[in-house]
Amino acid sequence: MGGSKVRRYGSTGRTRTMCLEALGVVKVATPEQIRRLMCPGTKDAATVRGGLKDLEAEKLVISPGSAVRVNAAGVRITEKLWTLTPAGLDAAAVVLDRPAREMGGTAKAAAASGAKHARAVTEVLAAFLQTPPEPTSPPVRKNQLAPADRAALSAPAARPEGLGPLAAWSTEAVLPVGGTFLAPARGSLRADVVFALPGHDVPLLFVEVDNGSEGPPIVADKIARYRRFFARRVSADREVPLWRTVWPDSPRDGHPPVALVFTKDMGEKAMRARMGEVGALSREHWRGIWEADLYTPEGQESDGYRDYKTAVPLLATTLRQLAAHGPHGPVWWRYGHKTWQSLTDALDNTDDYRAYSVREEARRQARQAEQERKNREYEEKRRALEAAKWTCPTCRRSVYPDTGLTSGGECRPCLSYRRSQPDVPEQQQPGRGGLFGRRRRT
Repeated sequence: MGGSKVRRYGSTGRTRTMCLEALGVVKVATPEQIRRLMCPGTKDAATVRGGLKDLEAEKLVISPGSAVRVNAAGVRITEKLWTLTPAGLDAAAVVLDRPAREMGGTAKAAAASGAKHARAVTEVLAAFLQTPPEPTSPPVRKNQLAPADRAALSAPAARPEGLGPLAAWSTEAVLPVGGTFLAPARGSLRADVVFALPGHDVPLLFVEVDNGSEGPPIVADKIARYRRFFARRVSADREVPLWRTVWPDSPRDGHPPVALVFTKDMGEKAMRARMGEVGALSREHWRGIWEADLYTPEGQESDGYRDYKTAVPLLATTLRQLAAHGPHGPVWWRYGHKTWQSLTDALDNTDDYRAYSVREEARRQARQAEQERKNREYEEKRRALEAAKWTCPTCRRSVYPDTGLTSGGECRPCLSYRRSQPDVPEQQQPGRGGLFGRRRRT
């Protein structure tokens, strides 16, 4: 990023545009944070600072406060916090191609107080974006390496894939549980970060940044309010959820997903305990409703599915994991799932009706195959019986092989009849009385 002789601090138009774009989204940030957001390939934040100072001269940005951070060497560094002026908000709206009414406030008060939460939000956004470092060609200055020597230096390390461009993100989005977006009712909340990009695999994602300053009950209450907001419906030509009048629809059943990003460094055991407590307190909002089979065949395990139409898909990760592996890495814990997953896998409802219908279809095919097997066996048995049948010599009926029958002999009815008759001698002896014998005359 070469300098410019037009501005006092030598910034280029591209640098100033990047500063406006970054502050238009995050509202308040340090030069180092803007560097990581927009141009991580630069050696330090000097280029960004020059752009901010030139924008300050044009009354588009101001620095109403400062913040302290600890660098990798453990040294405490104090940095200026920068935010936009009202004129700067208008300029950023043009850069981001957004209506000025959607730009929100200048966050001047937050910057004046150190903007601890806002800085954490910016760190989370940088981890989501994973902006690829671009090679730069700064002008050669005194005591610098020659161009050939600089080219020999190793290029910046590649970064994981990020989630969308910066323009797809916004911060401090109002979510009215009552009232309107401009005049929200009491109990409404503001989403820390929102990703919205129609046509993307994940077209909509709400992000809450947890820096450990609020207890798990407060975090769980936010999930309840998210659900209340998502459930609000308005009538136009037809009744639709209120959130769909502002953001793109989701291809998945249920409400849009909410991601919790825990930024406070703590031990793994403590982090799991906090994540688990938040999940337990908000279970009714992300669990879904179990719909069991009304009929289960004897001897089979009952089945069913979860209805997520009124549930909030709730995910969690840590800033450390997100920064190291990116938003598409296996860094997401979906409440209700059993392992760490990628973003798309975590958002998949593996136990919904879609999954149940696959299992039910497999069972239907198995039942059909079993019935077809029984039909084949019956047909084979029938053909074997037809081939082995004979004609009864007494009644001339067809006789099929069976227990107690002799091949070629009488059928069962004929045998039964014969056996039911009393034994009668074929011929009476002379001089003996009998049924048909002659009586001796006297």
